[in-house]
Amino acid sequence: MTTRVQKFPGPDHPISIEKSGKRMRVVYRGKTIAESSDALVMSETTYAPVYYFPRADVKMNMLERTAHNSWCPYKGEASYFSIADGDERIENAIWSYETPFDAVADIRERLAFYPNKVERIEEA
Repeated sequence: MTTRVQKFPGPDHPISIEKSGKRMRVVYRGKTIAESSDALVMSETTYAPVYYFPRADVKMNMLERTAHNSWCPYKGEASYFSIADGDERIENAIWSYETPFDAVADIRERLAFYPNKVERIEEA
């Protein structure tokens, strides 16, 4: 059994979360599946910025929760959703930290989309 150890953001692993200040949209197969003026953007070390959308601004009827999960020592355990659109299903295209660590509590229950699994994530 692997022991999970919580780590904290700091100079060696900076994480910042801010309001994006923009209206953001996620498009999949030509359909807007998320659009929000309340998206947060997370900057974490050298990774590309990630937009976290409130669930109220996502077409949840197009998503299906999966059994997949992952662990980040800085954020906690992530749950996953697939996009289900008619006959097409994109597995584990979205993740969510439903009970994140306190240092990143602002992303609680928000949804983030893998850019390579949707058509685009853009300014609306």
